[in-house]
Amino acid sequence: MMKIFHNPRCSKSRQTLSLIQDAGHDVEVVEYLKTPPTTEQLTEVINLLGIPAESIVRKKEALFKELGLPGQTLTDDQWIKVLCENPKLIERPIVVSGAQAIIGRPPELVKPLL
Repeated sequence: MMKIFHNPRCSKSRQTLSLIQDAGHDVEVVEYLKTPPTTEQLTEVINLLGIPAESIVRKKEALFKELGLPGQTLTDDQWIKVLCENPKLIERPIVVSGAQAIIGRPPELVKPLL
């Protein structure tokens, strides 16, 4: 089963979810703003993505500036803590399938998982 970290208010997230469903895949929808990921879950997703934690931070969100994060040099663990406490800063959508994960921006990037 695939998993999508989803924000229903985001058009790219909705498009990505539709691609998965239209391909006939079962998908677990995690509305991460309602149910933020745990540190362990987010660490696992970042490891599957194979990128630094900072790479999934939405730096254009007003909250990023409000928290004084611009210019900060944080470790992956520190970024993960920030993201778990402020899930609005998590890039979306993130799709997980088995041992792979992809950020669906643009939504077509998830096609190799389908």
